[in-house]
Amino acid sequence: MADQIPLYPVRSAVVAAVAANRKRAAYYSAAGSGPGGERHNRYQLEDESSHLDEMPLMMSEEGFENDESDYHTLPRARVTYRRRGIEWLVCGGWKFLCTSCCDWLINICRRKKELKARTVWLGCPEKCEEKYPKNSIKNQKYNIFTFIPGVLYEQFKFFLNLYFLVVSCSQFVPALKIGYLYTYWAPLNQRIPSDMVFLRTSEKTGSCFIRTDQLDGETDWKLKVAVSCTQRLPALGDLFSISAYVYAQKPQLDIHGFEGTFTREDSDPPIHESLSIENTLWASTVVASGTVIGVVIYTGKETRSVMNTSNPKNKVGLLDLELNQLTKALFLALVALSVVMVTLQGFVGPWYRNLFRFLLLFSYIIPISLRVNLDMGKAAYGWMIMRDEHIPGTVVRTSTIPEELGRLVYLLTDKTGTLTQNEMIFKRLHLGTVSYGTDTMDEIQNHIINSYSQMFLQTSGNSTSSTPSRKSQSSAPKVRKSVSSRIHEAVKAIALCHNVTPVYESRAGVTGETEYAEVDQDFSDENRTYQASSPDEVALVQWTESVGLTLVNRDLTSMQLKTPGGQILTYSILQIFPFTSESKRMGIIVRDESTAEITFYMKGADVAMSSIVQYNDWLEEECGNMAREGLRTLVVAKKSLTEEQYQDFENRYNQAKLSIHDRTLKVAAVVESVEREMELLCLTGVEDQLQADVRPALEMLRNAGIKIWMLTGDKLETATCIAKSSHLVSRTQDIHVFRPVTNRGEAHLELNAFRRKHDCALVIAGDSLEVCLKYYEHELVELACQCPAVVCCRCSPTQKAHIVKLLQQHTGKRTCAIGDGGNDVSMIQAADCGIGIEGKEGKQASLAADFSITQFKHIGRLLMVHGRNSYKRSAALGQFVMHRGLIISTMQAVFSSVFYFASVPLYQGFLMVGYATIYTMFPVFSLVLDQDVKPEMALLYPELYKDLTKGRSLSFKTFLIWVLISIYQGGILMYGALVLFESEFVHVVAISFTALILTELLMVALTIRTWHWLMVVAEFLSLGCYVASLAFLNEYFGIGRVSFGAFLDVAFITTVTFLWKVSAITVVSCLPLYILKYLKRKLSPPSYSKLTS
Repeated sequence: MADQIPLYPVRSAVVAAVAANRKRAAYYSAAGSGPGGERHNRYQLEDESSHLDEMPLMMSEEGFENDESDYHTLPRARVTYRRRGIEWLVCGGWKFLCTSCCDWLINICRRKKELKARTVWLGCPEKCEEKYPKNSIKNQKYNIFTFIPGVLYEQFKFFLNLYFLVVSCSQFVPALKIGYLYTYWAPLNQRIPSDMVFLRTSEKTGSCFIRTDQLDGETDWKLKVAVSCTQRLPALGDLFSISAYVYAQKPQLDIHGFEGTFTREDSDPPIHESLSIENTLWASTVVASGTVIGVVIYTGKETRSVMNTSNPKNKVGLLDLELNQLTKALFLALVALSVVMVTLQGFVGPWYRNLFRFLLLFSYIIPISLRVNLDMGKAAYGWMIMRDEHIPGTVVRTSTIPEELGRLVYLLTDKTGTLTQNEMIFKRLHLGTVSYGTDTMDEIQNHIINSYSQMFLQTSGNSTSSTPSRKSQSSAPKVRKSVSSRIHEAVKAIALCHNVTPVYESRAGVTGETEYAEVDQDFSDENRTYQASSPDEVALVQWTESVGLTLVNRDLTSMQLKTPGGQILTYSILQIFPFTSESKRMGIIVRDESTAEITFYMKGADVAMSSIVQYNDWLEEECGNMAREGLRTLVVAKKSLTEEQYQDFENRYNQAKLSIHDRTLKVAAVVESVEREMELLCLTGVEDQLQADVRPALEMLRNAGIKIWMLTGDKLETATCIAKSSHLVSRTQDIHVFRPVTNRGEAHLELNAFRRKHDCALVIAGDSLEVCLKYYEHELVELACQCPAVVCCRCSPTQKAHIVKLLQQHTGKRTCAIGDGGNDVSMIQAADCGIGIEGKEGKQASLAADFSITQFKHIGRLLMVHGRNSYKRSAALGQFVMHRGLIISTMQAVFSSVFYFASVPLYQGFLMVGYATIYTMFPVFSLVLDQDVKPEMALLYPELYKDLTKGRSLSFKTFLIWVLISIYQGGILMYGALVLFESEFVHVVAISFTALILTELLMVALTIRTWHWLMVVAEFLSLGCYVASLAFLNEYFGIGRVSFGAFLDVAFITTVTFLWKVSAITVVSCLPLYILKYLKRKLSPPSYSKLTS
């Protein structure tokens, strides 16, 4: 069976690896023949690795070393017990059925058209055989038909809102009306429009630069090359007179790859050109230089940008979901209490009507003010965040989820522009025996000046010979090169091996009428800037300029270097091999015009170059040293080629590039044929400048118990370096780089290798991640969640969003995504909490996020301080509002039970409205100013954040405590008033309601942990409003004012009897709670109180 598992190709066969593979084969053969072979196949697979389902993922390393058969398997993800029958239906089955039916109907109505490869003829639309989507992109969430139903569903999917709707509508039925309607109805550059193949440009070089920041998040300009056949046409109009077509592969998600061909049929012989990613212009990118003409190959929803964009979801905070569950519990209590009252009533008369009246009478158990106060609180939190002078420029773009900032467990961050400034600085050059840093670069400059001055002196002395004899050079004995010559070769290789183009600004006011208008340009050093697809490339070329060798000109076929003495060296560009995530290296073949020498230069990651260069004993060690310093390393090498060798290579290379099937593999095989025994020149180290205070911010988040994942579209080596330099991965932690896998067999083996690692960070590429998620989703996510840090590189925007959703589904924890580019929008919208950074890549991420900040370091205060306060305050506010409704409902229940279970309201009209508004609203709402920990303390001890993620501030335990408090206080207030009224039964409403208001004000004071002057104002203002209302609303304080005609006696409330009775009831209801709170703080103080003390 091992023969059926295709292994990833390696450059050199190692005997140990062969032996290990044999042991794997023996193990898998044994596993396949055991009981595991009878297990049901969970996957429907089409490849030859389908039998791997029978093979357990190994737990220990011994499995590959010993021929044992009793091995444990990797723990599968927890599989929940599926309930059947009525229990399953009640516990969520109905929701599953409804969702399944809706999905089925949507799939029927919106069948996706199968994506196919296509042939596009230039200027001949009538030859198109199929219809393709219109080039229109709709990102609106609702349309004219779905807006009202959609909004209503989003509002009333919460039980709380649905309950209020039913209660409000019931008041239109006269027999059910028990109050006033107002009680229930209170108002509460130009972008490329589509995916194209680049045919022609106004630039003489036949190439142009584009910006892709809104597609892949990278701010650097990318060089794109026009199809040479169409670029050579004399005039623009000739594009429509030739007979040519483009063959393009079917639309796909990969924004870094493309395969196609361009064919011109009316030439003799027909012209065939291969098309790759450098010949494409994707939608949403911006042309940065010149003008371009292309042929459209993908439109609308088939473009790369749309296929990598996900639809936003309506975000609901975890606190709202928890309150929704508590509301359901309160509703059950409401129904139970109403049924008990009707039962004790004896089901006399129209009992069902009495039941519904009791439901309405006790409806304050679920107060409508709960939603109002929470929404007002959320708005207040947002205002406080934007007013915080320590995080200037922060914008809150949502008013629904500020509490989520205090419940986060996973933070998924972009790299470029988020953790880094995307500014590279050359730091180190290592030649094997000698190393040069920033303080010794002047030595390199002196060596370059001397070497080129000597070279031109020799050239002038030998002016009779125009070209040196290559035969005499090759026959010269090999001697150890001097340090000066080695520096000369290394600097020249760095100056030539890149994809950088020097750009000179045009003089203002000069325009041209023709397609290739000559524009006056200033070619001075001060006017020159460099553009490349990677900032590393620019940093290297800028460094060679600083030491004396300057890139002054470049087009598709040649480049020119200027020496320290001002001489111009011209090189013809024969071939360029761009960097890919698979090869991890880039190369260039150039011909020196002065000597006709052909040289193959290559640079790349040490893992790729170590097997290419000649044997050495220093490369691996020095790469490790630089990596520990947080530098991005590149190995530079060269190889001289004869004319015959190059011609043979060129023929094979061109033939491979025209292949339709397996083009990438065939091209790679041809290039690898010349990548042998290359001469190692040097090792370079470049530093990517981190944003200010990124390291302490990440350390704070780690100490707070937040797991950080970095998702980036950048290269694996770059991502790994930034993870180390930013201390996302600590210096003492090991890093497991997940090998590239392409099928299930390779994924199976690599997961086994990963499983044997302990406490190590994971680095995985997007392609490998996709393969593993296809076959081993549960296993990979479970293993990754155990890692202290995870780095996913070469991720597309869709993959970023997918990873966020996987974490939500598999862990059930709250996630936060932070980024600064358009490629981060899908991830930001998929996360429970999205944070956008306003940076160089524009405001697209910032505008799509829930919160917008200006620097990454601000996230620490946003979570530790504002996240904590928002969650704690909302939890206290929500529970207190429920307490306020429960206590008055308890009093109503006592009152009704005393008066023969009559469904008559205790408090009439405006008293009920005033109770939830002017009498108690200001003190209760002032809880949004409360804080348990000072901001300085929360930032100093981020470990306090861990308690928030446990959700202890609002749980069924705390809810039950508040329910018991409400029942106790409600019973004391009502029974106390009934016991103490003596012959003044008519004043029971005044006594009980006054005691109720005083109790609520005292309970607010009991709940507050840090006093604010506005809290004191709110307490006295509410008390003053109530005292004033006693004089103006005396008709509302009588028992059954319609039936008995009783009114409040103003003189009575000024007597000592009234005051002592109210005071006695209030003290009995509140004093025990104060005593219990004092004892709890003394005997079991919370963690934050220990720090403050």
